[in-house]
Amino acid sequence: MSERFDCDNCKESLYGRKYIQAEDNPYCIPCYDSLFANTCDECKELIGHDSRELFYEDRHYHEHCFRCFRCDRSLADEPFTSQDDALLCNDCYCNEFSSKCVACDKTVMPGTRKLEYAGSTWHEGCFICNSCQQPIGSKSFIPDKDDHYCVPCYENKFAPRCTRCKQALAKGGVTYRDEPWHKECFVCTSCKVQLAGQHFTSRDDSPYCLKCFGNLYAKKCEACKKPITGFGGGKYISFEDRQWHQPCFTCSRCTVSLVGAGFFPEQDDILCRNCNSNLE
Repeated sequence: MSERFDCDNCKESLYGRKYIQAEDNPYCIPCYDSLFANTCDECKELIGHDSRELFYEDRHYHEHCFRCFRCDRSLADEPFTSQDDALLCNDCYCNEFSSKCVACDKTVMPGTRKLEYAGSTWHEGCFICNSCQQPIGSKSFIPDKDDHYCVPCYENKFAPRCTRCKQALAKGGVTYRDEPWHKECFVCTSCKVQLAGQHFTSRDDSPYCLKCFGNLYAKKCEACKKPITGFGGGKYISFEDRQWHQPCFTCSRCTVSLVGAGFFPEQDDILCRNCNSNLE
């Protein structure tokens, strides 16, 4: 009497039948498929032992079911992407989800280097300076309406130029008589000290610091011989062709202030009423 050789599940004899060994036990084909075969995520049918099975992220597919959700192209030997559990070939994914380069109108493929600015996307090599036509890459740039410029080209093309050195003014600077100057170029015509942020005046369209202007052009006080500039709220007294700082306008003899009071000239002196009366 021969030993029995039965399916471990249905117990039917396997003599003369195809079977599959699994977990050290023999199974007839129907039992094997029902016990061990995976269910296709697409068609929901069992993936039989004689079918080519593909799987992705714990999902299993018949080979003929592993297809692009949009164009139905087989993905068995194609690169693909998953989007919201749907499988998409690269072409469909790019057409639906990838940006297009505003310069060449071609798709910016996933994983490629790109640049995004103001809601638009460029291939890295397509984002170029409108003047020199060189790729800007990760360098600084300046937008001008729909154009973009690298900083050197923008300065050469658009930036105002300093009245003194004629070089471009990228930012900041000083405006004097409606003309632009670098701060370091806007200096006193005489002593060359920088005038940006300082009080200054001008003569013959040339700027001067107050000290130089006073020394060069201001009239001198008759009393202290220092310049009378009139700047900084300083008041002065003028009589005939002579001038005095207000605090210096005093009687030549008793030094009482003559501001707002009557006075009498006596040759090079000025006298108050009392001192003038004593001379009579």
